[in-house]
Amino acid sequence: MTRARNNHRVEAAEPQPVSPWRARVILLGLGLGVFALVGRAFELQVRDRDFLEAEGAKRFERTVQVPAGRAAIRDRRGEPLALSAPVESVWAVPEDLLADTASLPLVARLLGQAPDELRAFLQARESRRFVYLRRHMAPADARRVQAVNAEGVFLQREYRRFYPAGEIASQLVGVTNIDNRGQEGMELAYDEWLQGTPGSRRVIRDRTGRVVEDLAEFTPPDPGEDLHLSIDLRLQYVAYRELKDAVDRSGARGGLVLLLDPRTGEVLAMASQPGFNPNRRDEIGTAGVRNRVITDTFEPGSTVKPLLIAQAMDAGVIDWRTQIETGLGYYKVGRLQIRDFRGYGQLDLAGVLRKSSQVGAAKIGLQVGAEGVWSAYNDFGLAETVGTGFPGEASGVMRHFTEWGEIATATASYGYGLAVTALQLGRAYASLADDGRLRPLSLVKLDEVPPPLRQVVSVENAQRVRHWLEGVVAPDGTANRAAVPGYRVAGKTGTVRKVKADGYDENTHMALFAGMLPADNPQVVGLVVIDEPQHGGYYGGVVAAPVFAKVMKSAARLLRIPPADFQPPASEALTASTDQSSPT
Repeated sequence: MTRARNNHRVEAAEPQPVSPWRARVILLGLGLGVFALVGRAFELQVRDRDFLEAEGAKRFERTVQVPAGRAAIRDRRGEPLALSAPVESVWAVPEDLLADTASLPLVARLLGQAPDELRAFLQARESRRFVYLRRHMAPADARRVQAVNAEGVFLQREYRRFYPAGEIASQLVGVTNIDNRGQEGMELAYDEWLQGTPGSRRVIRDRTGRVVEDLAEFTPPDPGEDLHLSIDLRLQYVAYRELKDAVDRSGARGGLVLLLDPRTGEVLAMASQPGFNPNRRDEIGTAGVRNRVITDTFEPGSTVKPLLIAQAMDAGVIDWRTQIETGLGYYKVGRLQIRDFRGYGQLDLAGVLRKSSQVGAAKIGLQVGAEGVWSAYNDFGLAETVGTGFPGEASGVMRHFTEWGEIATATASYGYGLAVTALQLGRAYASLADDGRLRPLSLVKLDEVPPPLRQVVSVENAQRVRHWLEGVVAPDGTANRAAVPGYRVAGKTGTVRKVKADGYDENTHMALFAGMLPADNPQVVGLVVIDEPQHGGYYGGVVAAPVFAKVMKSAARLLRIPPADFQPPASEALTASTDQSSPT
């Protein structure tokens, strides 16, 4: 019986055969699963491959910008005025650096911060993946930060702008911001020219942004082109030095010096005070950044008298033999009383300039008429923008002659009632120096001299006025302090009362002197303006003329302009004679 039970158990444990329909279902399910997996693999590896690779690249591959070094600004002789040097900027992933509690105090100390200060800075930006800790560090200092190996701290190569000439040429050259984009001066005017085009490289980064591999794709940066200005740094330094000294000694509010080459229209020097040091960004102020030569206007005073006389002769209203009766030194026009320093009696045109007679100039202006005076100044470019392209360049202010009466005509004849920039006035004198040809001015070194804009006055009258202006610098002239030993100098003084809220102020003045050297064949034109001198007088011949003399003396030496009595050595004279007789 027991054996029968055992046999029953064995029979019960034997497997039962699977039904055919169930086997088919299982095989069908497995087949569908394999088909789905193959289809999905095909979809991922073939159809969606480009998309998935792009999505993966977004998470790990990056295109890193390779900055292009900003090109240099140089003077006409190649001396550097603005240069870019490589520096490092330190940036971080705030969350990662905050988590590295051991390294954070070390990083803070190397950055010159208190640990709590840096921690608060990072906590306020914890949600960001990028934040600068310090811009434009010296590479050696930045590498010390990197050596800490703090989590989430990285370096980024950038370029910082340096200005070797410092304050000497700051208003002309200008300045960039921390991102190396031009903000003022020629840095702004030629920003695209200097900036260049950044390059790029493809890299793989880990989740924190650290570069772990460079890929083969690389586009090199295209640097900008160097900009060669027209100024000569040697002359710029002389102009800056003498101007600053004059402003300090006279207690003046400010001033400017402008030097031009009348034969080309190039600006050789341009200085103004107060100035600023572009290498110290925290000290840059609005007043110092302003380039007064280009952006400020002022009444030119007696410096316009040579322009009026030259045009009046050209128009045939007067000629070189004309005599002007100035009487006892006063002349009434309507309710306006015009006065000279003293009575000069009868003066020829050279005498009107030499003595700077207001009465004489007013009588000539009234004889020419409102339209004639206006046209004279307009032809010399005093009512039009010079067009240098410098940011903020001002234009002259001169009402149309139809708005002038006798008083406005008389005052305009000796430089009141109109406003000009130093560039405009300097260009007008450059026209007299260049035998009456008015040229465009350039702040950039020229490869070719452009043609003149127009012939303002005849060659004969331009030369005649220059000869008369030599008398202004003579011992009995108003600007004898502008004389440069050994050279023929021509020029004109100007002393202008400044306008305040309630009219002209008897106690505030601008002192001017405009001139050229050598008078018979001018190679340099100079303009000096001292704004509100407080000590040592305020007349142009007393304050501005000595600055002109010092600057021009140095200019003649640096530019190797021979003095008036210079005779070439016999060997040079023989060579010149031989060259002239050569058939070539």
